[in-house]
Amino acid sequence: MSDFASQRKTMVDNQIRTVDVTDHAVIDAFGSVGRETFVPAALRELAYIDRPVAVAPGRFVMQPAPLAKLIQLAAPQPGEKVLIVGGNTGYSAAIVAALGAEVVMLEEDADLAAKAEAALADRGVTVVRGALAAGCAAKGPYDLVVFDGSIEVMPEAFVAQLRDGGRIAAVEGAGQTGRATVTVKSGGSVSSRFAFNIPARPLPGFAAVRAFAL
Repeated sequence: MSDFASQRKTMVDNQIRTVDVTDHAVIDAFGSVGRETFVPAALRELAYIDRPVAVAPGRFVMQPAPLAKLIQLAAPQPGEKVLIVGGNTGYSAAIVAALGAEVVMLEEDADLAAKAEAALADRGVTVVRGALAAGCAAKGPYDLVVFDGSIEVMPEAFVAQLRDGGRIAAVEGAGQTGRATVTVKSGGSVSSRFAFNIPARPLPGFAAVRAFAL
């Protein structure tokens, strides 16, 4: 039988701490949430490897180190209302909930949403089914929006669903060249900054429209 607690500690020490994740609350959250709960039973022995884990066609539980860096960048605070977009089986939502935030997780794949509800049953996370690109205005406004995967285009709906002073943490682009960014809404203006490069698999519904060229 696998010692998942030992594997989780090794993941934190060898994958997460080594990529400049220094926030003790984030480190503690990754050390307390069992990643094996959020991957298919047949893949639980691989739950702590340093790579994404497939949970449905084209959908993945994000690689631990990039996810930890993204969450540290997003800096969810206790009591904040956070929207996780495309949370699939709920791992990222569980991490953010462990940081004390009030979490709403949006997922458009009905099977993944059902798995997330089961895995998150005792963590106080609200799982909402709906198109990822539409966001979830009904549960907003939010202090923070986190995309659990990369996007090419960010619909304006997400800025509209932020509180004033709210922020969005996203990976723009795809593959190894994704760019982690933070977008802040302040008064009538919106500003974004690049933080670091990060690998992430794309979320459905956020691809740029390809223009036809001769």
